[in-house]
Formats: sequence, structure tokens, C-alpha cells
Amino acid sequence: MSHKGIYSKLITLFSLLLTLLFVYTAVSKLMHLDIFQLRVERMPYIASYATVISWAVPFVELVIAGLLWFARYRTLALYASLVLLGSFTTYIIIILRYSNSIPCSCGGVISALGWKDHVILNISFMVLSLLGILWSKKHYNIHTNQNTVQ
Repeated sequence: MSHKGIYSKLITLFSLLLTLLFVYTAVSKLMHLDIFQLRVERMPYIASYATVISWAVPFVELVIAGLLWFARYRTLALYASLVLLGSFTTYIIIILRYSNSIPCSCGGVISALGWKDHVILNISFMVLSLLGILWSKKHYNIHTNQNTVQ
């Protein structure tokens, strides 16, 4: 099997894993929207945006999850995944560093994780997003070079 085939399969696997993460977290938030919004209202620095955040975050997660399955938009969705996960991870790190009170706004099984575990989980998914981006570009370059050589 060529490297091109392996990269393509790994990108598909990463897209599946990211989709599972985003759909799970979005559905969990939407099923308990009132609780999610209440938790966001108690979070430092973003409390005043709780209503917008409580609707926007699950919406964005679902959009990204959907875009991951359209080849045309996959790289964009991988970038969006990286930005969303990076933003949340940065926020967690800032809160861990500068705040005494850190309420969790996650739902389901993920809410059982500690904050440091959240950071590790997010960084792991960020690595998958980044590898997907890099390998998508490599895959694109392989196709472009094959088309120009012939």
C-alpha cells in the first residue's frame, strides 16, 4: 500500500474520531442546554456571553462534524477543529493558572475528566487535526504533481 493510501485512511479515521467527539459533546450540551448555560454563566471571563456561547458552541461543533465528511471542506473542518479545540484548551490553561473556581461545562462522560485530563484529551485531538491538515496538504500536493506530470 502506498503512503498516499495510508494518509487518506488516517485522515478518514481522524475525521471519524473528531466527528464522534464533536457530535457527542454537542448533543450532550443541547440535551441539557439549561445546565450547560448555567455552568457557562459561572465560568470566569466569559459569563456575560453565556447565552451566545451555550447555543454557538454546539452549533459550531455540529457544523464542523458535518463538514469533516465532505472532501471539499475537510481541510477547512480540520482547521476549524484545531481552532475550536485550541481556543478551549487555551481557556482551560488560563483558568487553571489564574482562577480559583473552575466549573466544568462539559456533559456526559467527558465531565468526569479532571481539567488536566481535559487538556491532554484536547491536545490529543488537536494533534489529530494538525496531522490531518498536514497530510491533506501532502495528499493534495501528490495529486497536483501527478496531474501536472502527465
